[in-house]
This record gives sequence, C-alpha cells and structure tokens, in this order.
Amino acid sequence: MIKTGIIGGAGYTAGELIRLLINHPDVEIVFVNSNSNAGNKITSVHAGLYGETDMRFSHNIPLNEIDLLFCCTAHGDTRKFMESHVLPEKLKVIDLSTDYRLASPDHQFVYGLPEANRRATCAARYTANPGCFATCIQLAVLPLAKHLMLTNDVHVHAITGSTGAGVKPSETSHFSWRNDNISIYKPFAHQHLDEIKQGLAKLQQSFQSEIWFVPVRGNFSRGIFATVYTKCMVGLDELLKIYEEYYADHSFTFIADKSPDLKQVINTNKCLLHLQKKEDMLLITSVIDNLLKGASGQAVHNMNLMFNLEETVGLHLKPSAF
Repeated sequence: MIKTGIIGGAGYTAGELIRLLINHPDVEIVFVNSNSNAGNKITSVHAGLYGETDMRFSHNIPLNEIDLLFCCTAHGDTRKFMESHVLPEKLKVIDLSTDYRLASPDHQFVYGLPEANRRATCAARYTANPGCFATCIQLAVLPLAKHLMLTNDVHVHAITGSTGAGVKPSETSHFSWRNDNISIYKPFAHQHLDEIKQGLAKLQQSFQSEIWFVPVRGNFSRGIFATVYTKCMVGLDELLKIYEEYYADHSFTFIADKSPDLKQVINTNKCLLHLQKKEDMLLITSVIDNLLKGASGQAVHNMNLMFNLEETVGLHLKPSAF
C-alpha cells in the first residue's frame, strides 16, 4: 500500500483528492492536514464524503510515516513548506500549486503532464501537477507541436467553472454575482501561459508564436470548455490521424467525432478533443473537468506512474447520464 498524506486539506482539490484516494485499492491515507480545521471531521468541510470516511483533519504532518505527500496548498505555500522542512530521503511529493511548474535549476520537480512527460514522471521523486487551463490547452495542440506544425499564432477562448477560483469566497465567486453572469479576466496575461509555452517548446523548439488566451468566468461550478484555433495547411483527415496516433497509448484523452459538451467529462479524468477546419483555419475544442483532469485526477494519474501502477487505477470515473 502507498501511504499518503495531504497538506492544505480543506480546499476543493483536496476534497476531490480524498474522494479518489479512499477508493483507490493501493492507497492508505495517513493524514489530511489543515491547521484551521485540525480536530474536525473531514466531512465537516467535505460534506460529500459522508459515509466514505471518519477521518479528522490533523495538525501534525508525520512525514516519516508516508511514502507520498500531496501538496494542495495555496500558491507560494508549497515552496515555503519545502524550504522549511527536511523531507525523508524516500518521500515523494506531488505539488498541485504553481510553485514548481516552470523548469529551473533551483528545483528537481518534473512537470507532470502525462501526455507529454510520462517517462520522466515515472522516474520522478517530485512532480509538479499542471494547471487546469494549461492541461486543457496543451492537450489541444501537443500533436501539432510534435509535428512542428505550430508556426502561427494560437488563439484560445476558454471558460471555466467557479471552483477554478478556489474555495475561499471572493467577489467574483459569490453566487449572486456569478450566477446568470459571464466575464473575462486576465486576458493575454494568465499565469498558466508560461507553462503552456514551456510545454510546447519542449516538443517544438522552434515554437515562437504568440498564444492569445482569453480566460472566461462561467456561471457553472466545474469544468473547462476551450476553443483553440490556429492556421494550419494540413488537411483534416491527416490531422485526425496525427491526433489519433499521438493519443493512442494515453488512457484519458480521446478524439471525439462531434463537438463535445462539458457534461461529457464532468466527474471524470477525461479530456475530449474535436477537430474541424474551414479553409486553412483549424479549430480544436477541448473539454475537461478542472478539478479532476485539471487537478486531483491528474495528481492520482501521476501517483500511479510514480509508483509503477497501471495508470488508470482508481480513475475509472463516469459522467452523469444526464
């Protein structure tokens, strides 16, 4: 059994992670840390876990008792934790924050997007889980980068659910503001752009085009619906073959024969992609669940790779029938 611990246990991603891990046949959760909730039942925060667990939040972080630590901490806090603690030599870490996603000689974290970096993740001690937007957008264009086809600017319009803003209430996540509403934020300047460009340049070193990304706040709770378009002279039939070939040995990304909708991926670890062309313009639709494929589901996928398990274990999740 893989003995795991979680820090930052009160947020949305931690709640989804706990749900996945308590149903994972090869995992035991040793502790879920939350200083502000220490001593309280996990279900006092993550009420959807009633009947699933009687665990309580812990103030302690017994690193010597676990094989793997998940960091569901606020951005900046994982780095503080890593710098203030001496980690056991064999302890592995998966960080769900932004702190270590960009490659640097200052750290040993591997960027954990399995569809781009599976082999390195299998050998990693420390893995940086990708951002939700970064996952959705990269999956849309990775096959193009592999075949050196990203030679023009890439335009992205992506709408995300309110859980993407985290569990802490804010002006733009308040129900009365978010419901029946839509708005853009951080146009052309979103924090995930750097990791997207990093991932694409790793496959296509010549990639120097701009990514014009407009993020949108949606009036739903979870999921990301992205439309990505760029000029491409290759025919649609050939492009479909390239995409099918790229994702043939990946377990969670599928090429759909018609434009997908968000409900097809909610509560799953899937990404659905759909390609269509008009003259020389290629449009790719990419949809994921931001809390699963965009966060906790991908973290479990990375755990499976790091511990040499079959990569789909614990992730056979199905969407609602409606």
